[in-house]
Amino acid sequence: MKTIAALQRSDQSVFEQVFRQYHEAIYFYVLGKTASPYIAEEVVQVTFVKLWQTRASLSCQYQLSTQLFRIARTTMIDMLRKEKNVRRHATVINLPDGHKNDVWEKIEEKELLRAVDHAMSHMPDVRRKVFAMSRFQGKSYSEIATELTLSLKTIESHMTAALKQLRQLLGACLFFIL
Repeated sequence: MKTIAALQRSDQSVFEQVFRQYHEAIYFYVLGKTASPYIAEEVVQVTFVKLWQTRASLSCQYQLSTQLFRIARTTMIDMLRKEKNVRRHATVINLPDGHKNDVWEKIEEKELLRAVDHAMSHMPDVRRKVFAMSRFQGKSYSEIATELTLSLKTIESHMTAALKQLRQLLGACLFFIL
């Protein structure tokens, strides 16, 4: 509630804190739904722009994370619809479609997803489950703790270790992809 009130007062430092706290979770949530790093990054950016633009109308009735993921989901659906329409129109008038995945983009996406899957396969079962619930299902740490009957600190430890492990294992992969 304090965070929402601070955002409503246009507190930029709180906005930056919210961005740091949620941008990764939103990215992985969208990536899990679309398998497109490009769309995931775009949705994250648009989500936080919309959050800032609509900060005055945020509801104290709902958790900030709920409102953020609702914005992200709506944004993702809108982007996918627009992309589908662009493809359809490009096909109808027989123009090259700049939005179609070219060969390199598909290779990069497959390589990144394969690398993430590989990295996750090296995680202990509980850590992998905690990471997937947080990043792919968009659940909060407290929701995960309740569902797995673990302490909040344990969930935080698993997430810290999972992210560190992913950074270590994906570092080389990301270098070659980018």
